[in-house]
Amino acid sequence: MPATADELQKVFKTLSDPTRLRILRLLENEQLVVQELMEVLGMAQSRVSRHLAILREAGLVLDRRDRTFVSYRMCPPTEPWWQDAWKLVRDNLKGDSTSERDDAALARVVAARGQSSRGFFDIVGPEWDAIRKVFNDDHARARAINRLVDPNQRIADIGTGTGILAIELARLGVSVIGIDGSNRMLDAARENLADDELASSSRVEFRVGDAHDLPLEDAEVDAAFAHMVLQYLAEPATALAEMHRIVRPGGSIMLVDFVRHDLDWMRNELGVESLGFELDQVRGWLEALGMTDIAIQVDPPATKARDLPSTFIASARKTQA
Repeated sequence: MPATADELQKVFKTLSDPTRLRILRLLENEQLVVQELMEVLGMAQSRVSRHLAILREAGLVLDRRDRTFVSYRMCPPTEPWWQDAWKLVRDNLKGDSTSERDDAALARVVAARGQSSRGFFDIVGPEWDAIRKVFNDDHARARAINRLVDPNQRIADIGTGTGILAIELARLGVSVIGIDGSNRMLDAARENLADDELASSSRVEFRVGDAHDLPLEDAEVDAAFAHMVLQYLAEPATALAEMHRIVRPGGSIMLVDFVRHDLDWMRNELGVESLGFELDQVRGWLEALGMTDIAIQVDPPATKARDLPSTFIASARKTQA
């Protein structure tokens, strides 16, 4: 059915403002909070919020509330007249100087997300072992992983931190490559290894690297493991794709993290980016990678000493080539 005159007028009116076009381009590529949009656009909050309200009313933008944080993303139009109009506008904005500046500013904003959590770890460094005792589950998780992989396999421990879990895994007969983006954390990890009986062993190796761009070759390891790491990442789905890349066909990915919660104190005290994850979201990420044998188990909080959310343990297998 063709669009009515009123519907066409709404399309033209909504897409007639250059600022709204800039916002739609940005939100089509990235989910952003108002402060990030302000930084990219160089505009005041009142102006950005006014245009967001118009786009929400038109059904082109959705918001996601995370307690004190509200983020926005574009909702792709479903009506053919909206689709045609947006495609025409978007195609004509390619190569536009303003669009190029927006893209560069957006890249800086997204990069700053990762830097914020990395800066947190550079600050806490060796003290992280004391801070992370709220999790109270390292050794139990190591034993759980040991049931999923065979001894003598090679595991990538993503976000290894001070190396405590990597060393525990090595004691169980597994070779481990511990990866972390903080040099200070890795210094502490090497000190912990030097004080351990495994100091002269070749079963533990530490490398500096970003979870979104892992310093490993394709299919270099038998399994990849991320323990309480996804919540610190700006782009968890990108990190999972990297884990999938480095694992051999038939190998495994294992994740331990918090189920979605509303405990805001974790942002300030633990420096997290996300307040846990919906289980369907995690399953969807793994399915999108074509993984099989997906299993997700939920455990109650490891300790009652402080208000903590439930934990999930997810495992999945990379398909054979």
